[in-house]
Amino acid sequence: MNTVTVLLLSFILSVTGLGIFIWSLRRNMFDDNPEAASVIFSTGEIGHVEDPSATSEQRAGLQKVVVQGGKAVIDPSLAGKLQQELRDRIDADQSTAYVSFVFLSCAIVWLVFASAFGLVSSIKLHNPEFLTQYAWLTFGRTRTLHLNMVAYGWCPMAAFGIAIWMLPRLLKTHLYGGRFALLGCMLWNAGLIAGLGSIAVGINDGLEWLEIPWQVSILLVAGGALIALPLVFTLANRKVDHLYVSIWYMGAALFWFPVLYLVGKLPAVHYGVEQATMNWWFGHNVLGLYYTPIALASVYYFLPKIIGRPIQSYNLSLIGFWALAFFYGQVGGHHLVGGPVPHWLITLSIVQSMMMIIPVLAFSVNQHLTMRGHFKTTYYSPTLRFIVLGAMMYTLSSVEGSFEALRSISTVTHFTHFTVAHAHIGLYAFFSIVMFGAIYFVMPRIMNWEWPHPRLISVHFWLVTLGIGVYAVSLSIGGWLQGLDMLDAAKPFMESVLVTIPYLQARTLGGTLMTLGHLVFAVHFTQMALRYGRHRIGPALLHQRKNQPELQAPAGA
Repeated sequence: MNTVTVLLLSFILSVTGLGIFIWSLRRNMFDDNPEAASVIFSTGEIGHVEDPSATSEQRAGLQKVVVQGGKAVIDPSLAGKLQQELRDRIDADQSTAYVSFVFLSCAIVWLVFASAFGLVSSIKLHNPEFLTQYAWLTFGRTRTLHLNMVAYGWCPMAAFGIAIWMLPRLLKTHLYGGRFALLGCMLWNAGLIAGLGSIAVGINDGLEWLEIPWQVSILLVAGGALIALPLVFTLANRKVDHLYVSIWYMGAALFWFPVLYLVGKLPAVHYGVEQATMNWWFGHNVLGLYYTPIALASVYYFLPKIIGRPIQSYNLSLIGFWALAFFYGQVGGHHLVGGPVPHWLITLSIVQSMMMIIPVLAFSVNQHLTMRGHFKTTYYSPTLRFIVLGAMMYTLSSVEGSFEALRSISTVTHFTHFTVAHAHIGLYAFFSIVMFGAIYFVMPRIMNWEWPHPRLISVHFWLVTLGIGVYAVSLSIGGWLQGLDMLDAAKPFMESVLVTIPYLQARTLGGTLMTLGHLVFAVHFTQMALRYGRHRIGPALLHQRKNQPELQAPAGA
């Protein structure tokens, strides 16, 4: 069977499968607020805004925008039933409070350490003599430590913490198996600390994203399995008939990750070219099949909850999920353009990368239609700023990634700083910024306390937004110029290095802004954890109206 036949059959099979799925969905894809999209709301709750990070003035402005948007469905006659369901929600939140707090606390610690090592690594790119007196502070180790602190410290701890918090809310029950998650958290962090120590002393498996020695990785695998158990137990005890799309994304992510990691870390199995193929299969899929689903699950929950209206099209959300599952599995191969791998394998990866535009458009159109007439809410909602910006960056990073896979573009960008910019748009501008917003939403519910200094939330937002903007734009431009110089046979290699220096310095500026934002975030988080500041009841209330006291809920609802 020749290459063209293999690619054509792959394309036809994928499109046919997706077409059958779309056909099986009910008609009128753009129907407003189907029942399935409303399961995240309690009775009579649609039309009520919710942002625990907002001040009383911000909440009032947020509610006004939603009411003016014509989508509010506030029915005071349902207040009694709503009050009981809110009490049940408070009980569910309390069942996750301690477990989620532990995970999020670990995430903050790893974020600070990862930021420090990332900034040091960035400085070394344009100032190689910086901090070279110790072996563990050389670029090869600091950059690897930074990557692993982000990939296995900050990102999964934040994802697990948010996922565990959302589970009981989505399933309208208590969290079951929380102790297993705590034990898994201990094993995971023990394995990560041991793995980082191994990398620092020069012991690693030599594969990007898979540097931690496989003997230590056993702890990560065991920890991840234990952390996933609450999903199974809580699902078995759910009190809802329909599983909201966020559950689909979280369940798939918690299933896909151990499979990916086990295949990637199997000892004495992958060699030579096959090892390189597996490495990029893992490196890309851990982004698209673990971090991405968790972030999308968060967007699909928090965005409609904040503005008090269901997502525009529930069917589009399902199309986005299944298209991601259909098309993402083989996209990593385009990183091997020019390598000694089968030509058809790279071409298949390029085809799959371009087809990823389908789930991206499904998500992007859905979120835009949901926010239509409500974009002014981002002015009043601190949490929504992060969520909406992160969702937009998902569109940008995914479309850019699809076109970057094309040979004509990859020939220029391959092995340049352009790919570093793209990776940070995905894992930072998309995933991390969504997690920031989610943490701002859940911490008042976890701690039954308000954020001590609401202005620090804005400071954090603008520092990280400006930081990643400077970072991504500078590296994208510098990486493209670097690639053009490397393709010019008339220019010596050093010219392709020298042309990047100003852009690497701009990268350090962007990294410094992001690090400052993380420090502001960490200090604010610590103040919240210590219950520092005045207990401002107003902002944490789910419903507060001067003339409707029956709609008031206790702090933490």
